[in-house]
Amino acid sequence: MIQDFFLQHSYLIGLISFTLGLLGMPVIIRIAKAKGFVVRPNKRMSHTGEVPNVGGLNICFSFMLTYLFFEYDQLSQSQFFLIGLFAIMAVGFIDDVLILTPMAKLLGETLAGIALIGFADLRITHLHGLFGITEIGTIPSYLLSLFVLIAIINAINLIDGIDGLASGLGILYCLFFAVYFWLAGDVSWSVLAICMIGSLAVFFIYNVFGNREKIFMGDSGSLLLGYLLTACVFHFCEVNAYHQVPEALHMSAAPAVAICVLTVPIFDTIRVSLTRIKQHRSPFNPDKNHIHHLLLRTGLNHIQTTCVLLSVSVLFIGLAILGRNWNMWVLLIADFALATCMTLILWRIINAQIVKEQQNKC
Repeated sequence: MIQDFFLQHSYLIGLISFTLGLLGMPVIIRIAKAKGFVVRPNKRMSHTGEVPNVGGLNICFSFMLTYLFFEYDQLSQSQFFLIGLFAIMAVGFIDDVLILTPMAKLLGETLAGIALIGFADLRITHLHGLFGITEIGTIPSYLLSLFVLIAIINAINLIDGIDGLASGLGILYCLFFAVYFWLAGDVSWSVLAICMIGSLAVFFIYNVFGNREKIFMGDSGSLLLGYLLTACVFHFCEVNAYHQVPEALHMSAAPAVAICVLTVPIFDTIRVSLTRIKQHRSPFNPDKNHIHHLLLRTGLNHIQTTCVLLSVSVLFIGLAILGRNWNMWVLLIADFALATCMTLILWRIINAQIVKEQQNKC
């Protein structure tokens, strides 16, 4: 009866994961400081003092405990998904503590992808008419799904550069999927996203307003978040491909809608990677050319930059909803054209500011 009550009032499930996160976070912070799982100030970071960087552990545990409690009857169907989730969190944690090479990290992401795509059988099987293609074969499905998984995971990982950004975007994206799946009557997937919202909300508070109790998400959190969002994207595309949602909620351009929703991390990753390649540098070499770094150069602080990018994401989600039944190419072109225009405007502001500073020096 209790379980049924909470499932009928799903927002309360988010409060449960939030409460568990609140109880667990001080413990995680204390253990992280005792074991030295911290980040020290360096030239790429603006914080002072040693800050724990394993916030993903608390996100993972509060999420999994809540989800398993309310969806234990779905365990036989979700066991491989959860194994992959735990595996990707473990890869991120090892990277936070030991710093893995890009290839070792990619191998770990691939193994988690095998659990999700191969064993849980959660993958892209339909292209919605893109390039005139509908259903695709098993091998192309596995390869495409693995590529999308790695792309989204690393896009979320790369956008995690300032306070509150990755977790704020994660909350926003999970809210989109939670509401959509709930309206579509897909309660299990809605609960999945709601559990993550509660867990991320706790981290957001500590990360942005923590002061002496500040903590970073680390790769353990960003990789986990990317993995879960990819699973939501796969399921979202599949239920729309095979008309498993009410007709009023059907989105014929579902893959383009998903890309549009995730525009900020996806577009930024593509832009930064192309810039590095153009400069004859490895796409894996870190720099300060991400969109949040550019906004910081305009004089905004971390919280202001996060708020700007969250607002921009809301705009793109609105575009995704508006164009949900457009031709996919039209929606994708509109999406990337808008993102490109916004980036060019931002660069004009930065260049104007540079010129002004040079004039003041003269």
